[in-house]
Amino acid sequence: MSKPALMSLHQALKRSFHSLEQNHKVWNSVLEECVPLMGSLGNLAEQLLALNGVQMASTPLARFSDLQDRLRCKLLVAVDTILDKLADKMCSLQKVRDAVGNQVTAAFQVYEQHADTLDLTTCLQRSAAAPSVADMLEWLQDAERYYRQQYLRRKALLQALKPGELSDLQNAHRRWEALATPEREDSVSDTLFRVSFFMDSP
Repeated sequence: MSKPALMSLHQALKRSFHSLEQNHKVWNSVLEECVPLMGSLGNLAEQLLALNGVQMASTPLARFSDLQDRLRCKLLVAVDTILDKLADKMCSLQKVRDAVGNQVTAAFQVYEQHADTLDLTTCLQRSAAAPSVADMLEWLQDAERYYRQQYLRRKALLQALKPGELSDLQNAHRRWEALATPEREDSVSDTLFRVSFFMDSP
């Protein structure tokens, strides 16, 4: 076993977990910011559906011939604005996905560089302050997979939304919430808890 190799790998793992910790907070914050936006999208869709069902000609507003079109245009502009804001949020989620992915890749590159000097026993060895190298690499892979899959699913949902497809817009917030995988997210939090002593060690 090469002690310098193990120390080098531990430092790479610490960088990866510190990055994961920071980006996990950003990810959760961005998802929280998306909730009211998705709700607004549903409300606008309901208003558009209600507007489509109104017979202006049979109301006192009939003399305003272009009122219905103007209201529809205003609501559609609001839908576009919300979709643009959600697209910005997706850019933030993509940055998290990329940052975590890059750190995980970097940790595995360090491992591969020293693989010849790190025997299996060393990689499987645990201590009170540090999980095994094998466990930590697996946890990083799991976290990277979680962000990658979540990002792709949420991006696909938003890309499928069109201002004119009112039923899709109306149900978008429910479909967005259905994409959540609490057990997978909890596993990231659990991982960060399990490596907390390791991250703080010199």
